[in-house]
Amino acid sequence: MGNRFPAQDRFADGAQFIDGRLRPGTSGRTHAVVDPATGDELLTYELAGAADVDAAVAAALAAFPGWAGATPGERSDALHRFAAVLAERAAEFAAAESLQCGKPIKLSTEFDVPGTVDNAAFFAGAARHLEGASAGEYSGDHTSYVRREPIGVVGSIAPWNYPLQMAAWKILPAVAAGNTIVLKPSELTPFTSLMFAQAAQEAGIPDGVINIVNGAGADAGERLVGHSDVVMTSFTGSTAVGKRVAEIATATVKRLHLELGGKAPFLVFDDADLEAAVQGAVAGALINTGQDCTAATRAYVQRPLYDAFVSAVAALMETVRLGDPFAPSTDIGPLISYAHRDRVAGIVDRARGYARVVTGGAAPDGAGLADGAYYRPTLVVDAAQDSEIVQSEIFGPVLVVLPFDSDDEGIRLANDTPYGLAASVWSRDVYRTGRATREIKAGCVWVNDHIPIISEMPHGGYKASGYGKDMSAYSFEEYTQVKHVMYDNTAVARKDWHRTIFGDRL
Repeated sequence: MGNRFPAQDRFADGAQFIDGRLRPGTSGRTHAVVDPATGDELLTYELAGAADVDAAVAAALAAFPGWAGATPGERSDALHRFAAVLAERAAEFAAAESLQCGKPIKLSTEFDVPGTVDNAAFFAGAARHLEGASAGEYSGDHTSYVRREPIGVVGSIAPWNYPLQMAAWKILPAVAAGNTIVLKPSELTPFTSLMFAQAAQEAGIPDGVINIVNGAGADAGERLVGHSDVVMTSFTGSTAVGKRVAEIATATVKRLHLELGGKAPFLVFDDADLEAAVQGAVAGALINTGQDCTAATRAYVQRPLYDAFVSAVAALMETVRLGDPFAPSTDIGPLISYAHRDRVAGIVDRARGYARVVTGGAAPDGAGLADGAYYRPTLVVDAAQDSEIVQSEIFGPVLVVLPFDSDDEGIRLANDTPYGLAASVWSRDVYRTGRATREIKAGCVWVNDHIPIISEMPHGGYKASGYGKDMSAYSFEEYTQVKHVMYDNTAVARKDWHRTIFGDRL
């Protein structure tokens, strides 16, 4: 296969996976998947329409009783087999992910794919631990216990920045808990979600448990969220689109999980290890070409370290290698599309009117890069706290650095955006970091690092970054119904409390 993925051959039967088979969409419209590194068309496929969503939901609904009725051990065994299939096909998944997204093969190989395999292995084990409260006589006359039950058909929508990992984050906890699912990935990046569902089928997960519809948000996405047989929606994407998803879901009283935008602060106190903070800032800002909702986007640096931090970050950014995503030496690839590259460039260009671009701020002109959606790593300083580049999600390889004086000011500035998904604090003082982790309003706060995630710990935000959790056992809070069961232990026909309704005390 070399470094290419044969998309046309692999998806010749269509780019919808419904009830265990690939099939074409029926919307009457097509979409071309474009390699953002070259502009080449990789696959043209028929988009899903309302009828395809209905068929996928019907398949999930039909499969639900059997899958929900499987024992935790049976679901666990199937997910263990699934993890093994994913591991066997790691190279193929990495190639497909890098091709459709433009992400460096070393990132796909060392981060996206192994993280997804680990997620599958984690939820294989977690499927056996869907526990409620132990039985007890809390009223004195009754025995109570709590059941966790699957809720039904889940309709989820995932973004284009981490298609494989987002498929895993949406699908695995849902099916581990006994639900069935219809996932709508971004139409820009359909490959690895389809491959994920095919791998699940090969592992023995029944047809209809996992279904994939690739269509536009206004058509397939809104139909899925509003479908009367879908009992829950999990959405990852922008805050603006999340608001629309919430509007539609509310109309049918669905359970809703939202993981939305981010504008992560990177807070550097004056006793921090400067070299570690510089290395962490560049890595945290540029991962996946900055197309990460937890990426470091706003670095607040206490004034004694500010000048040295800016100088060192600029120097390190200038060593970052842009290039062919399949070249082992490439550090960052292109943005997902030319339109998105132009959007990022527009934010930076507008900032020139009120801030200073220290390095980057343009598309590269090197050989082999002109045809792709590349943008140079960019460092911006002298911006005001209320400016667009500080407050708005850029989703590109852009870091803004601002100074602060007191600890109070640094924490206040870190919290001063609508978002609250992730943050990091950098200091050698445990009391300083402890205060910051308590007071920063974000779903994840790293200390002396930025970006690492693990399957055992939850991921989700505060404020305009949404609510609910992906990964970890906490994700089962999203995908299970908690039921209280209460048994009378007295065998007495007329209870004393009945007198409050009729009669006198016995």
